[in-house]
Amino acid sequence: MQNEYTAVVKQEGDWWVGWIEEIPGVNCQEKIYDELKESLEVTLREALEFNRQDALNSAGSGYKEEKNRYSKIAANQTLHLTVSSLHGK
Repeated sequence: MQNEYTAVVKQEGDWWVGWIEEIPGVNCQEKIYDELKESLEVTLREALEFNRQDALNSAGSGYKEEKNRYSKIAANQTLHLTVSSLHGK
């Protein structure tokens, strides 16, 4: 299954800033656009893994983990980011 997330990016002065719409707290800034995309991908992967571990820790013991159409992202899976233009000012 391919997971797709939306990166919103814009240039502010000498910096490129961006964030992932679907996951609060995943935001980055870099001087170079391609480095911003890479930073967003790494940060997104880390946030998803942290959230997964947090959910499992919160469950305690005796839980059942079920896979469905929202399967987890493997550590070596490429994330496909769709970059959209910023709407508004």
